[in-house]
Amino acid sequence: MIAIGLMSGTSLDGVDAAVIETDGERVFMTGKTATLFYEDALRWRLRAVLDAAPGLAVDDPEVLGLSRVIADRHAEAVALLGSAADIVGFHGQTILHDPARARTWQIGDAGLLAHKTLLPVAYDFRSADVAAGGQGAPLAPLFHAAMAAELEKPLLVVNIGGVANITYLGADDAILACDTGPGNGPLDDWMTAHTGAAYDADGALARSGLADAGRLEMLLEDDYFALPAPKSLDRLHFSARIATATAGLPAADGAATLAAFTAAAIAAAPLPQAPKRVLVAGGGRHNQAIMACLRARFAVPVEPVEAVGWDGDALEAQCFGFLAVRVLRGLPLSLPGTTGVGHPMVGGRILWPG
Repeated sequence: MIAIGLMSGTSLDGVDAAVIETDGERVFMTGKTATLFYEDALRWRLRAVLDAAPGLAVDDPEVLGLSRVIADRHAEAVALLGSAADIVGFHGQTILHDPARARTWQIGDAGLLAHKTLLPVAYDFRSADVAAGGQGAPLAPLFHAAMAAELEKPLLVVNIGGVANITYLGADDAILACDTGPGNGPLDDWMTAHTGAAYDADGALARSGLADAGRLEMLLEDDYFALPAPKSLDRLHFSARIATATAGLPAADGAATLAAFTAAAIAAAPLPQAPKRVLVAGGGRHNQAIMACLRARFAVPVEPVEAVGWDGDALEAQCFGFLAVRVLRGLPLSLPGTTGVGHPMVGGRILWPG
């Protein structure tokens, strides 16, 4: 089938869209990609809802209004591709992820998206896993395994979005995954607060500063790092600790410390065996400070996923096209080793146009 996958991550910067040909088990082709950036006013609205989400009702007027706006923007992203397709995979916008309380919340009007694209829309990928006791994240491991079918194992695939997560692919076909901790999110927030920029382009500010070893140690004392995998967390999990640990730091040193925090958390992930290679996807691979810190912590090559011919900016969108076909075929979206759910778990729902 030809699927269009859509992803709007916790960095809140926009929508990635990608075409993929797949049967939900193998990837036959990856095609056109597009990115539609959110305007600043929409980013600010989304951030306000994300900050307030624990206390919001599902029928909150702002949430409902944003759900329609998100569907509109995703429909525009589909139109940018100009591609025929059989199905759309619509992740929506995560505003809350708290599996310990059996809550995961992605907003976005899937019915409106189906109406505007005239295509069936697969959505709500995480709820069934969380309801069954899983973490609901990460959901990319089965896609990573399909993409890496011919690559040497053990292999570690790292995705650095607002939150960072890993997929470990063992030589024995084992798949293990978890959120490692902070991705770009805390550094983006630091940049906005201290420079007015939305993010640290190429890691330039972080590379001009010095990471504070003592404060980094404070950040790594969070209880999350003692938990076994699989595990996942919310984008704002570390906010209070970061505010305390970085208080008074110059802008450059704070950025350097947060870049080092992201890399240290990734390197601390519990793995069955050392990987032979680390492939990095997501916006974080463009941050040379984060990449340098990762290379200092791994004794194997650490490379952007482009080294094996993947598109690191489109990978998550492609993933949700892949998962959309799995929803349609009734195939599992998660495994005990990827989310901690008790058995391979199907999930997702489909809305048809009209």
